[in-house]
Amino acid sequence: MAAAKSNTNWFAIGVSAAVVVVLVALGAVVVLLNNQATAPGVAPESAIVNQETGAISFGDGEDEVDTYVDFMCPICGDFESQYGEQLQTAAANGDITLNVHPVSILDRYSQNTKYSTRAAGAMYCVAEKAPDAALDFFNLLFEQQPAENTPGLSDDELATLAEQAGAGAAADCIADGTYMSFVGDQTEKHEIQGTPTVEVNGKRLDLAKGEISEMEKLLG
Repeated sequence: MAAAKSNTNWFAIGVSAAVVVVLVALGAVVVLLNNQATAPGVAPESAIVNQETGAISFGDGEDEVDTYVDFMCPICGDFESQYGEQLQTAAANGDITLNVHPVSILDRYSQNTKYSTRAAGAMYCVAEKAPDAALDFFNLLFEQQPAENTPGLSDDELATLAEQAGAGAAADCIADGTYMSFVGDQTEKHEIQGTPTVEVNGKRLDLAKGEISEMEKLLG
């Protein structure tokens, strides 16, 4: 009996091999995207920024006051109206070190523009590109603070405020959203649930229980 002729279907084998290659490639893309999504944000490089804690520091006093602020938070605006000048004066006089942490917990109140994250990222841009202008920019962000449930300021408007403060060089950084991921990382890392959050010499104060007095004592 003659041997049966081979009927190997090379087309089917080729298709199967191509499918395997595509699946492997897709798997690699998924892994890459997941890694990018979970990778830590780029930290700003500035003499006044602690890349690990995210603090933008003013003054060199022995006692330290850390404030965690969201630039859309109305209570943060009230806090700055009441204590901002005193804190900044104490830092300028060398009585305290004021560590400002721009964070983002209120993006949901800016009509999908992520204003809290963008404004905090802009603060880091200014701290990196023009450190001497950082405090003026910080104050302008609260002077021009948008109301909740509005789009907030546009990137162009943030850049205009930066230029007004003397940090025109930060415009591209603001437009690119360079430090938005870093803002998210720091917000999560410090477990910020509400703003303002205040710490004195590493102790987180319970403002609802009147512990703000511990900060007030440092201010005289």
